[in-house]
Amino acid sequence: MSRAVVLTVLLAGLIIIGSSGSVFGAQMDARINPNTETSPFKMNYQKTVFIEYQNGGQLFDVLRGQEWTVQGTADSSDPGVQKLMSTLNNKIQSDGSQAHISDLNVSYDIHLKARNINTSVDYRVILEGTLSNYVITKDSQKTLIDLGWRGMSTTNEVVIDGHELNFPINILLEMEPEAAAFFVGTEAEDVLHRNLIDADFILQQPLTNWHFLFDPTGINVDAGTFGLSEEIAGYVVSSWTMGESSIREGRQVERVFEAEVMADQLYVVRSVQSSDQANLYAIGFGALDVFDGVEIAGVTATPPEDYATTSTGDFPVMIIYGMAGIAAIAGGAFFMFSNRALKNTKEGQQGIDPNRLVGHQTSSSSGGYQTNRGEAQLADDSDYQQTRSYYDDSSNTTQSPPPQPEATPAAAQEAACGCAASAEMGSECDCAMQGACLCDASCPCNADICKEQVNSMS
Repeated sequence: MSRAVVLTVLLAGLIIIGSSGSVFGAQMDARINPNTETSPFKMNYQKTVFIEYQNGGQLFDVLRGQEWTVQGTADSSDPGVQKLMSTLNNKIQSDGSQAHISDLNVSYDIHLKARNINTSVDYRVILEGTLSNYVITKDSQKTLIDLGWRGMSTTNEVVIDGHELNFPINILLEMEPEAAAFFVGTEAEDVLHRNLIDADFILQQPLTNWHFLFDPTGINVDAGTFGLSEEIAGYVVSSWTMGESSIREGRQVERVFEAEVMADQLYVVRSVQSSDQANLYAIGFGALDVFDGVEIAGVTATPPEDYATTSTGDFPVMIIYGMAGIAAIAGGAFFMFSNRALKNTKEGQQGIDPNRLVGHQTSSSSGGYQTNRGEAQLADDSDYQQTRSYYDDSSNTTQSPPPQPEATPAAAQEAACGCAASAEMGSECDCAMQGACLCDASCPCNADICKEQVNSMS
């Protein structure tokens, strides 16, 4: 039983882990073309801060009815964007990658809305740009591309259009200084001083743990009918996807940081940044490898001959056999438990032995029609007291049996009633059913037609 309970808990955990989902914190989307010098990418960073005042107070009075939005866009001509691009390139280089960002656009959207019991501040910063120098080597058969640039993060301030975007506390100090003063010098300030532009987890998750698929549409004979762009014509497209919460990738949960502030009332500040997600595409068939501690992919125009893989690479080898083993153990535990329960029950025939039953016909003929109905009765009455019906016991009934009429000799009935059928047919004298009667005064039949016949004969 204990083993069965453990297996049940384990399987339930697998279901919960596999089905969890969330809104993404850092979301990456990049398409690398090894045949060109540059490729586009997009990084989306999101975070929400909740300021809670369940019992009202001065902070509630300060924020009551407040709602505002700070948003804008800037390109690489903006000094703030240039500084951010330089900072990101330094981070990519420190991660061991030779790639760098050659162009960058930044858009931001920060929205505050006050409610009766809390205030929420939604932060969103989107980076769209161009990667270059990601090709390591290239020959007639294979191209090696650098994939170690994924951790686009910075712990520096990012000031664009006069707004600091990387640390949530700064926009509050700018837009709501009276409310932000409640948090300065407290643990809440540490919660609000965690950087928003953070994609380190996307880099830390090895690409071998990502789901891998390749699309061979570009090499189909009729690929032109699909309206494919020229860059993928004649090639397959490899894709790696990260973000599923599972045993192989690990359980991905929201990053929640919380702190309490005791002023005139107890206030709670909570920062929520959900699990990361990433989609990485490469033109051609990509085979992963590691070079000098940096993840790379060897890209060919077509997949190797007779190549086949699942959407999870080596996932089936590690997991599917393990799941099959768990299922086998669970099945063994189930049969063991069932066998133990069966031994505790009485075996063999329960009730009356069929060899002691005999069949009896219960139907009779009428007008020459005979049915096959019958019933089973005991061949002897040795165990009748154990098998008889409750209603067969005269002590359990209150009604007395109906009076039995005096028996009339069969010969007298047969002689008296001329309407009786022949004895071979096995039917009785029934003047009402016959519709005619030839009876004398000694006929005991009570049918009206018989009485009329008797009167007419007398």
